[in-house]
Amino acid sequence: MTQLEMAKKGVVSEEMKKCAQIEEMSVDEVVHKVSQARAVIPKNKLHKLERPMIVGEGFTVKVNANIGTSMGYSSIEQELEKLKIAVESGADSVMVLSTWGDLSQIRRMIVESSPVPVGSVPIYDSAVKAYSENKMVVDFSEKDFIDMVLRHAEDGIDFMTIHVGITRKVLERLNRSRVLGIVSRGGAIVAGWMIKNGKENPFYEHFDEILAIAKEYDVTLSLGDGMRPGAIVDATDPQQLQELFVMRELVERAYEAGVQVMLEGPGHIPLNEIEMNVKLMKKIGLNRPIFLLGPLPTDRGVGHDHIVAAVGGALAAYHGCDFLCYVTPAEHVGLPDAEEVKEGVIAAKIAAVIADVARGNKKALRLEREMAIARRDFDWKKMFELAIHPERAAKKYEKMGYKDEGCSMCGPFCAIKITREYSKKT
Repeated sequence: MTQLEMAKKGVVSEEMKKCAQIEEMSVDEVVHKVSQARAVIPKNKLHKLERPMIVGEGFTVKVNANIGTSMGYSSIEQELEKLKIAVESGADSVMVLSTWGDLSQIRRMIVESSPVPVGSVPIYDSAVKAYSENKMVVDFSEKDFIDMVLRHAEDGIDFMTIHVGITRKVLERLNRSRVLGIVSRGGAIVAGWMIKNGKENPFYEHFDEILAIAKEYDVTLSLGDGMRPGAIVDATDPQQLQELFVMRELVERAYEAGVQVMLEGPGHIPLNEIEMNVKLMKKIGLNRPIFLLGPLPTDRGVGHDHIVAAVGGALAAYHGCDFLCYVTPAEHVGLPDAEEVKEGVIAAKIAAVIADVARGNKKALRLEREMAIARRDFDWKKMFELAIHPERAAKKYEKMGYKDEGCSMCGPFCAIKITREYSKKT
């Protein structure tokens, strides 16, 4: 049985127990939310997970880190290093978005090495295969769509992005006034294939077959937003919304089939439209978990997009987004290295924590109180333990070599010390 099927029948899986412990919530609450499809536990039956995650309503906001090879940058050693750094920095999951090298071997090695859930985008394999055979990137068969989904499931992938919402009707209405057209790599490949072949999207046409594969391996489907706007000026336009309306039918079909799903959302949204986008996705998507890239509320933060995404991500998560995909400083300019992966995870994790606190999550509030007490008591060991990124905090403290109580920022004029001393005399 899948996690969803077990929850519907009141069966408690080991992953449900672990998630309840991590979230500091009751097992009954976990089972209830999963049974309603308001939360998902991505876990392929072939992947031995050390740290499962639950994504959805009422739980802490999760962070995903994208890793993967590219043409000219296809070292599995580098990707394993990125995986290690992403997990150490606080990522709750990783997605392998490789587009070069032995893709199946890379996935298998990442899955075998990853203590957290691993996601992927199957359509990339077909495009890479076509390109390596000196064909157009959309020159592959309809059967390849399904075969790649099966292959990723067999490789142990826990959740995968399927660009199933780009139907012929949606594609026909693509507004040519869009500045950036289609910016989703997977979405562009699917749309290109449809235009070249004059056929319906095979992911949509054969959705029942995909559901059967997902059910067999208990793969969570992340319904990809292939028509997402890639620029602020294109945000919340008819194409984005038309694709979203297709998703409602798909989440209902997945639920009946016993398959877990998430909805992916736009990455470029002005700050004043983030709340509307999140709530609209929840409404139309029947309260399924939402997975957003960023989002980025300005397109001009190139080189610092991890900061831009943290601003947008905190607001989106506060209004109901359940899962944030990190953005690195290299976004829009190149493949991120290990250090940029680290920066991206930390920024996204900060956004997630900010949202958890604002949403009143009990675990988040407990940790904030413990931090306040540690600061009051100058308990540096405890402060660093509670910090989102302990390593950097400790290094900055030790760098100044301040020996007295407090830190080098205020020295003997520390407000906390003065208040404490004054309080003793009253």
